Amino acid sequence: MRITGERSLACAASGLIFAIGMALPAHAQTAADAAFDFAKTMDGSGAIVSSDTYLSALESDAAAGRPLALWQLGTMYETGEGVDKDPVKAFGYFAQIANQHADTAPRGLEADIVASSFVKLGDYFRLGVPEAGIGQNPAEYHRMLMHAATYFGDAEAQYRVGMLYQAEDGLGVSPMLSARWLQSAAHKGHCLAQAQLGNLLFNGMEGYDPRPAEGLMWLNFAHTTCLGTQDMAKAEELLNGAMSVASPEVRAAAVEMASSGVAISAEF
Repeated sequence: MRITGERSLACAASGLIFAIGMALPAHAQTAADAAFDFAKTMDGSGAIVSSDTYLSALESDAAAGRPLALWQLGTMYETGEGVDKDPVKAFGYFAQIANQHADTAPRGLEADIVASSFVKLGDYFRLGVPEAGIGQNPAEYHRMLMHAATYFGDAEAQYRVGMLYQAEDGLGVSPMLSARWLQSAAHKGHCLAQAQLGNLLFNGMEGYDPRPAEGLMWLNFAHTTCLGTQDMAKAEELLNGAMSVASPEVRAAAVEMASSGVAISAEF
């Protein structure tokens, strides 16, 4: 019986994923896709170029303030891909994007790159950049995330903001605000946001009553979305924990919700 129930819920969640995906607006290129396209066309013909030529062209475009080139250089110096790893230079390139393009059109071609740069900067402020004399700065971390989450509607930033509203040392514990931010990211297909939203709804928090059927629906939704990703283990952990205590009635209600989509637009 358990296997049948899980399969029914998984099938319903899979159908719901497709429905939500079809309803989402088209978004600008992801930063990774844009950088890949940029690399392919660096010499104007799509032919492969040498690493020195590529780096020189990137630096030239970066000097002109082109966000795509700045992003690519930032990620190269962050990871040490093709250059010596240099967190100070990486931070500088991401900071230049944020400083020069903070108010770029949120649905524009470069919006995803700018939003991702704010998230990157947030991580640098969260961890600190000792080489650049930058210490850990939680307030700046939060500020970077909030701009990416509110102005650009970036799913990763919204997910992180949602989790910060569950932490005493974050933005202050507010399960209601956490659910709202996680739901926004979940609708964009962020699988960990779907998983954490499901976990919050299934278990509840102090002052926030659980909604187990809705939570289980989102956990199954996340399990499907996270398949094949580095986040799959966490999604499975949360789903298995919920399934181990969910009653047959809750499982059945979750299947019904997933099939009808009734809970997808629920307000928190």
